[in-house]
Amino acid sequence: MTSSWRRSLGNVRSFVSNSMGGVRGRMNIASWVVAGTLAYFLWVKPAQDLKREQEERAALAAADPYRYVEKRKPIPDPQETGLIYGERRRIEREKNRVEKQEE
Repeated sequence: MTSSWRRSLGNVRSFVSNSMGGVRGRMNIASWVVAGTLAYFLWVKPAQDLKREQEERAALAAADPYRYVEKRKPIPDPQETGLIYGERRRIEREKNRVEKQEE
């Protein structure tokens, strides 16, 4: 009877050991430390920083709504003369007409 639970415990330990890559001892601990550190700096820390920044913005906006300005990158305008499509082409045509009339 005692050998059956020992055997099942040994099987569970073997399964857990194999599922962690089969590495034992210091190498196993070191690999988990490296994996945990990478996970922290790649996923956990950026998420915490983003959450903290959003909370700071929300607190600033709630404190004085007239002073708060959202900092966003401006959307670049690909046209030189304005937002209306075709405006640049119309102006260039008018310039060409004026130049032809002067000749």
